[in-house]
Amino acid sequence: MTIHPRDRLIVALDSDGEAQARRWVERLAGRIGAFKIGKEFFTRFGPEGVARVLQGQRFFLDLKFHDIPNTVAAAVRAALAMRPFMLNVHASGGPAMLQAAAAALAGAQPRPLLIGVTVLTSMDDADLASVGQEGPVEAQVLRLAKLTQRSGLDGVVCSPREITALRRALPAGFKLVVPGVRPVWAAAADQKRMMTPGEAVAAGADYLVVGRPITGAADPAEAARRIVEEMEEATARA
Repeated sequence: MTIHPRDRLIVALDSDGEAQARRWVERLAGRIGAFKIGKEFFTRFGPEGVARVLQGQRFFLDLKFHDIPNTVAAAVRAALAMRPFMLNVHASGGPAMLQAAAAALAGAQPRPLLIGVTVLTSMDDADLASVGQEGPVEAQVLRLAKLTQRSGLDGVVCSPREITALRRALPAGFKLVVPGVRPVWAAAADQKRMMTPGEAVAAGADYLVVGRPITGAADPAEAARRIVEEMEEATARA
């Protein structure tokens, strides 16, 4: 299924203020594919705050569940009440946890995409080594992505630098959700494995998660338009 460039763009509502998040939603609704709700906002405002701010807008619930299988399965089932179009778990939770999370979606209508988080985009080879994980990063991402696919999930979160290797190794329909994307006119901030939106889409990304280059811009709607335009040009060249 072809994804329209606008629908590929997910904007992160990384805010501890409900009023600020609501302003971003008002400025960006209809211009992007979805919003991302992360731990900061969700911990402060909960499901009720999500509903108040989003007002029915499509969203990705980015809580990265990681616990024993029964607990993760219960959390996934509880999340269905909010009707996200996508949610995620940590792939490093292992096969039993991943399979329990996938099974928890059986019969859900509509069924959200279930995505496994591989290696956080803030981490590099030295960071992996410091926590006792075998690197390099790309090899660990590939191991976890294959595990995620075998466990029945729909895709993974990966950095732009792993897109090409994952596209070679995994089925075409397996979704790649990619943070760490920065247009050339935005600062790198704390992301270590980056690419521009056009490069990421050309390499095979399905969805791009973008935060500060849009929410930190003087005109968030214009910043989003420029990123969608860049993705459209990359798609046209493909």
